[in-house]
Amino acid sequence: MSKSDLAYRVAREIRLLQQSFDAFDEAAAARIGVNRTDLRALDVVLGAGPVTAGELAAELRLSPAATTTVIDRLERAGLVARTRDADNRRRVLVEATESARAAERTIYRPVGEAGLRALARYDSGQLETILDFLSTARIVQQEHAERVARETSR
Repeated sequence: MSKSDLAYRVAREIRLLQQSFDAFDEAAAARIGVNRTDLRALDVVLGAGPVTAGELAAELRLSPAATTTVIDRLERAGLVARTRDADNRRRVLVEATESARAAERTIYRPVGEAGLRALARYDSGQLETILDFLSTARIVQQEHAERVARETSR
């Protein structure tokens, strides 16, 4: 198979992978009982630990008002809690609740474990190549997301 044929197949697999991520996120959001934006926010809070509303807004690229609405919905759902920063009592942090952590274990841990089992078939050199490819693909996507956003705002 030619290099261009292989590149086409890689591009097609990336598209199918993205669609599978979207389908998984839809299913996870439905299972937890939140929308996709709220699921993204919950993912940030679960991954980063306690965050401020401002940090969350920056990560999600949402306005402060929209971020407050997201936090309110997640708090009502019992998935996050607002707490005072022990070092700065004026600062409010958003942190995942045990319910959110339980959902993470139930929904995400099995796919993570399956992914690790799948990756076990590759040697270290192959994993380095995969890691390089994923990093490159992410950078390309980010650059073009920014390009489309710039073109949209004109």
